[in-house]
Amino acid sequence: MSEVVRDASKEFWQPPPTQPDSMIGMVEVCDGCGTEFMSGARFCYLCGNGREASLTGKWSWPAHFGFLEALEFHRVKQTLGLGVASLVAFLVGIGCLLAVLAVSVIYSAQNWADFQAIQSYRTQWLLAAVAAFVAGILLRKSHLSKD
Repeated sequence: MSEVVRDASKEFWQPPPTQPDSMIGMVEVCDGCGTEFMSGARFCYLCGNGREASLTGKWSWPAHFGFLEALEFHRVKQTLGLGVASLVAFLVGIGCLLAVLAVSVIYSAQNWADFQAIQSYRTQWLLAAVAAFVAGILLRKSHLSKD
């Protein structure tokens, strides 16, 4: 038993010794640090990089829905050139406009009282949208350079 322990050069949490060139194609290694992946692991235990979808054979969301990266908060913020508070107010205004459309689709008027109630809901949502857009304009950072 003691000879087994003497042959072990590294602990299990340290990278394994380098493999011969003939074994490289058979072993799955991390692209970041070159460490061999543990069996069934989704991430490298040494550096934390994820395994490629092609290596695991699993379906990958980012690979199939890469266009959703354009909807990430910081990308939208950079594209529109708005600050965080202004962008949040803009998104609230868009949500209020969607609520106006939802009221129009969901409710139908059977009589005059229903029609007035629906118009009242629409008016309230439109006023909320206008308030959110005005808040977004007032919270926007000025990009004037001082010379």
